[in-house]
Amino acid sequence: MESEQLEILAFLKRHIPFTVLDDETVERIAHAVDVTYVKGGTQITKFGDPLDYWYVLRQGTVEIYRRDGTLYNRLSEGDYFGESGLLQRRTVRLPATAKEDSLLYLIPAELFLEIFEKHPAFADLVEVDDRIRLRSAVSKSEQANELMTTQVDAILTRGPVSAASSTELAEAARIMTEHDVSALLVTDENSNIIGIITDSDIRSRAVAQGLSIHAPIESFMTQNPVVVRSDQQAFEALLAMLHNNVHHLPVVRHGKPVGVLELSDILKYESRNSLFVVSRIYQKQTVDDLAALRQDVVSSFVRMVQQDLSSRVIGSAMAAIGRAYKQRLLELAQEELGPPPVRFCFVAMGSMARREQLLVTDQDNALILDNNFDPAKHDAYFAALAKFVCDGLDRCGYPYCTGGVMATNPRWRQPLRVWLQYFTQWIEQPSAQSLLDSNIFFDIEGVYGVIDFAETLRAQIAHKAKGNSRFLASLARNALLRTPPIGFFKEFALEADGRHSRSLNIKRRGTAPLTDLIRVHALAIGSLARNSFDRLDDIEKANILPPGRGPDLRDALEFISMTRARGHAQDILNGQEPDNRIVPDDLSDFDRKSLRDAFLILANAQRYLRFRYQPNRAN
Repeated sequence: MESEQLEILAFLKRHIPFTVLDDETVERIAHAVDVTYVKGGTQITKFGDPLDYWYVLRQGTVEIYRRDGTLYNRLSEGDYFGESGLLQRRTVRLPATAKEDSLLYLIPAELFLEIFEKHPAFADLVEVDDRIRLRSAVSKSEQANELMTTQVDAILTRGPVSAASSTELAEAARIMTEHDVSALLVTDENSNIIGIITDSDIRSRAVAQGLSIHAPIESFMTQNPVVVRSDQQAFEALLAMLHNNVHHLPVVRHGKPVGVLELSDILKYESRNSLFVVSRIYQKQTVDDLAALRQDVVSSFVRMVQQDLSSRVIGSAMAAIGRAYKQRLLELAQEELGPPPVRFCFVAMGSMARREQLLVTDQDNALILDNNFDPAKHDAYFAALAKFVCDGLDRCGYPYCTGGVMATNPRWRQPLRVWLQYFTQWIEQPSAQSLLDSNIFFDIEGVYGVIDFAETLRAQIAHKAKGNSRFLASLARNALLRTPPIGFFKEFALEADGRHSRSLNIKRRGTAPLTDLIRVHALAIGSLARNSFDRLDDIEKANILPPGRGPDLRDALEFISMTRARGHAQDILNGQEPDNRIVPDDLSDFDRKSLRDAFLILANAQRYLRFRYQPNRAN
């Protein structure tokens, strides 16, 4: 061994984490090390660049920065950096700059990863704190997607263009042409938004209907349009567009209009296909045409996963697609069957209602009918309507619910008064079995018809469930039936049967128990939120969790959900039918450890659920 290598060897043996390695391994490292000198002020690594080495600081000072340019850490002799990037995707996550002239030892990435894998004691010293690692893993998708950090006002391209409701069609068209806009806000004398018209509205609602050019725009405007605040994040605007199938969103600040966000403004931040798939669904004229879009849906999902969008964006986009399918099928059903004899609301439950839908999902739906519903006179129509929609959903890639939670089941096709009785009984006279059967109904959203029917149910649920200790104890007991797949020594507890002996069901053992326990806390405080992340916001504000638990649960839900989504996408890319099973050994070392961290957070959260709601006392 040459003198320089002997000096490297001696240095390594004096510093953690090399002190826990055997002599032969440390000698291998010393032989492989490259030595480089960096002048003060020189950037060593840049965010997103390929990462080929693990860096050990022999002499000098190095500063580590976050992506936003703020200082993260200052390193001195014996310190090291680059491990977080190597353990993820071999790219730089935290840029480094030499604060002063520095001497660095560069250890090849392959050798570092090999030693990290083979020597647990070394890995334990190198790797970051569990919660920091999980936060780092979750922040990857947030950083990769500007939707998560960009505010709406940052992407507005112009101020508001508006007119009074009495403005004539010809004048409105002139104003829009003069200002080169495709949407015109309609405001009252106090500059409050009361409507909006678009190029499409002028074509379809005015010209095509033969309206006079002197007709006031209030006769064809969209009244009380969905709006977004200027300080909201761009991804929230995207979700509003997807959810409501609109391409223009009025933007307000302190309740007053400051502009209109258009589809063209947001496309550069978004995975386009989800918006375009929703638009194409509404254009289809037959069930065959709708079913033919399935591959577009799959491709859109895979692309969003590959672009590292967050589970919240992906789940909302996929739920918007599923909602559009339901709405279009209901329109086609009424074209065939005629208008309904009484008012109704078609509702979605479960992941679609929570806007957390992924690719592997079945259909969970029901019908809330007007209280004037008479089974003898009206049920034949609604039975046919339900069959048309549920059969269509199955053909479009949403399989029938094996538990029969569909509008085709007469039990779930009832007038509003019966639904109110259902929920009253479930909440006021809870039993383990009744809540197992009805659990999915506590995530409910109206997708078509008289949406107020669904809102009435949601309001009753929030009112009756809040503070109802017996109901919450019963619900908590059921939420604890599915536990995370972590064994006594904090390793994965995998399936026991031969066919799946190396895998685990990440929905049954991960996302499902997480959403179950979040739901219990949300109902306990009377939250009206449906989405699990929104529920966590309400839960944190209510201060019912120990300090730090809310952010931990959010990170755990995001990482487990994204691991599930990536599994679906990889199955598709491999030409396989996607399912909810993953093989932990197929994950990178960093992702495998992050998944374990997320499951441990879930396990701790379940222990707290047991402590807070005392499920063993439930009758």
